[in-house]
Amino acid sequence: MLDPIIVGCVIGRVREQKGLSQEVVSGLADIGRTHLSAIERGERKPTMETLFKIADALQIKPSELVKLIENEIAKKE
Repeated sequence: MLDPIIVGCVIGRVREQKGLSQEVVSGLADIGRTHLSAIERGERKPTMETLFKIADALQIKPSELVKLIENEIAKKE
C-alpha cells in the first residue's frame, strides 16, 4: 500500500535539497500551496497528474521521483 506520509516526505526532501520553497514549487506546478503542504504532510495523496506537475516543478523526471518513493517504501518493509 502506498503510504502518503512517505510520498510527502520524499517530495518535501527533494524540494528542500533543491532549495525551493513550497510557494515556488506550488506556483511552478500550478497547484495551491496549501495543497502541496498537505501532500508533504501526508494528509493528501497526489493524483498522477499532480505528481507529474510536482516532478516537473522540481526539475526531476516523474520516474525518478517515483523511484525515490519506492526506495523509501522498501526501507520500511
